[in-house]
Amino acid sequence: MLKFSFYPDEDNLGVSFHGDLDIDSTEIVEEEIIPTMEKYKHVKINFVDVPFVDSSGMGLLLNIVRTLNEKGTKVTIANVRDEVMEIFELLQIPSILGEEIFI
Repeated sequence: MLKFSFYPDEDNLGVSFHGDLDIDSTEIVEEEIIPTMEKYKHVKINFVDVPFVDSSGMGLLLNIVRTLNEKGTKVTIANVRDEVMEIFELLQIPSILGEEIFI
């Protein structure tokens, strides 16, 4: 199950994800996380405690970034574990979202 922590600072929001980003995360991401993120100009998502992302999680990540970009919020993703980044790269997620998103 995905848990999260928010770290607000004026126009910036840090978000740490803890746990797997998968089908079970859909409701929490769509109902709690995205609405809070939309209130900020820049969101930095920390993936250090995300050991696994499945295809549903990939869809959620794409949805987060696209939804926020449409609202004018810049998103960056930090501290992605090597094993998760390998899957992102295999599926060309950095190319789809933009290499600059991953820091």
